Amino acid sequence: MGKLPEFSLKRFYWKDYLVIVLGTFMYALGVTQFIMPHHFVMGGLAGAALLLNYAFGLPVSLMVFVMNAVLLLVAFKVLGWQFLVKTIVGVSLLSFFLGMFESFQWQPIMMDEPLMAGLIGSIVAGSGVGLVMSVNGSSGGTDIVVLIINKYRNITPGRTMLFVDLVIVASSFLIFKSMETIVFGIIIIAVMATSVDWVLNGIRQSVQFFIFSTKYEEIATQINLQLHRGCTVLDGVGWYSQKPQKVLLVMAKRNESTSIFRLVKQIDGNAFISQSNVVGVYGQGFDRMK
Repeated sequence: MGKLPEFSLKRFYWKDYLVIVLGTFMYALGVTQFIMPHHFVMGGLAGAALLLNYAFGLPVSLMVFVMNAVLLLVAFKVLGWQFLVKTIVGVSLLSFFLGMFESFQWQPIMMDEPLMAGLIGSIVAGSGVGLVMSVNGSSGGTDIVVLIINKYRNITPGRTMLFVDLVIVASSFLIFKSMETIVFGIIIIAVMATSVDWVLNGIRQSVQFFIFSTKYEEIATQINLQLHRGCTVLDGVGWYSQKPQKVLLVMAKRNESTSIFRLVKQIDGNAFISQSNVVGVYGQGFDRMK
């Protein structure tokens, strides 16, 4: 058998970057127009930037940009150059939108309903983060930490973000000396975490693929090499054609679905693919059997 052709997922997909633009816009909108006016606290580097703003009046957009610079080095070593590019785009866009909304100095929204404003802001911001993460991008900050942990441990991004952010919110006591502020902050990060998981389809992170293609060998090889996922080749028979048919069975995480579709399309545009959600996958690379 000759050498298999090279296929690559490292292409420029402009739709991914449109999603990042929308996600960072929503994140900045929720933070600046709903959360900041009421002096609520939140998690992530944006939360740390808010605390610096409340304490010293430092611009949130500038602090977010500066603090993310260090974490970009970690993203490059652990998550790869493609993630780094999207993270730089995400951080730059988020800093831009935060600065834009800060410069507008609009009249605060829902000043008479602070709790409702905080809930709406956290839903909008959390949904924005989820959109960015859905295309393997990042708005920086603890998103990077969350995705690194999620790469090695099968824990939902929202749940991981919740644990990381609790520490940041608790530190607000040093500024406000108020337990009420911490309680509001916990509510905000819990709603944000739920919104992130909702956008990323919650705990249903695992999917099952049946791939029907005459080029099953190339597809299986490239899934192994590029996505580091195993494939099982099944023997089947097309009842209409009465011809033997090889079928690839692939188990993967939901955030890998787009990459699998793109890879299969590059190799065989006429392939037939079936994708379905699975309640649980147990074994190496997925959940542990309990």
